[in-house]
Amino acid sequence: MNYSKYYPIDVLNGEGTRCTLFVSGCIHQCKGCYNQSTWSPDAGQLFTDKLVEQIIEDLNDQRIKKQGLTVSGGDPLHPANIELVLKLIQRVKAECEGKDIWIWTGYVLAELNDKQKQIVELVDVLIDGKFEQKLADPTLAWRGSANQVIYYFNK
Repeated sequence: MNYSKYYPIDVLNGEGTRCTLFVSGCIHQCKGCYNQSTWSPDAGQLFTDKLVEQIIEDLNDQRIKKQGLTVSGGDPLHPANIELVLKLIQRVKAECEGKDIWIWTGYVLAELNDKQKQIVELVDVLIDGKFEQKLADPTLAWRGSANQVIYYFNK
């Protein structure tokens, strides 16, 4: 898996102060996407064990209390990302007490395959659906277009 960017401190992609990872790889390629550079699974840098350790350390750093981890992209549920995204989320759940996990995906919850569902079962917030430019609305919280749905789990 590759990733485009990692922000150890982010206040734009989910509630509270967060660590945010933008993975590479997206089959949806939505017209008007603000993150087209992440569409190719080969874009960006290789996701390494060293980055996983950094994310865990950043989430547990008490100098700036972080509410949780955001994984966006690209698409975290892209087939090329499933295995490593799942492992990352499992580690966060095991090693970062009280941290929530948010994921954005262009897939729709009702259409996820079993591997994708394994990830979703561990997250606290899922925003699903492709970005649709004709339904774009900058006033919406946490989503770009009105068709996208926010699911709050584990709350």
